[in-house]
Amino acid sequence: MPNDAPGPPPDAATLHEAAVSYLSRYSATRATLARALNRIVDRWLRAAADADAAAVAAAAKRAVPEVVARLVAAGAVDDAAFARSRARKLSRTGHSRTATAAHLAARGMAPDLVQTAVPPDEDSELAAAVIYMRRRRLGPFRTTSPAPDAKHKDLGAMARAGFAGAIARRALALAPEDAEAVLLKGRKGD
Repeated sequence: MPNDAPGPPPDAATLHEAAVSYLSRYSATRATLARALNRIVDRWLRAAADADAAAVAAAAKRAVPEVVARLVAAGAVDDAAFARSRARKLSRTGHSRTATAAHLAARGMAPDLVQTAVPPDEDSELAAAVIYMRRRRLGPFRTTSPAPDAKHKDLGAMARAGFAGAIARRALALAPEDAEAVLLKGRKGD
């Protein structure tokens, strides 16, 4: 039989412990850490049957920004470093600048941090497009004979992935050996 007891009410100290535990498992931004801490408070509130639970939960939610600010000041949470690291990772795995910027924005990044982490670099965007094509077996990485409308479908897939038309056409026009050269150049640049 599960234990439905809510446990002790959350306060700044327990939220700080929960935040440190969360950061030991995941990299996080200020916004994602605050969401995680608010979920802890909400979970406690749902489990508590006490009449004063709402007031305690409200006080705990007011403590969340203070806990996050304390961890930012300690250097445990660094939005700029997170944005740079995540942008590099997404680019290396074949995500477009558009998809990377959307991902960072969804993680609570400020627009200026997104712009800094995802600079408009055509060479890295081409390398990401080639990585995407290799992963999806498009264009020069196709293993079967292409259908008559394969180029059109490949362009559509790359557009849905966020690649600009000019980059997608340029990547799809690469010969297999040129595509491999772009991949090797991208690896040496890391």
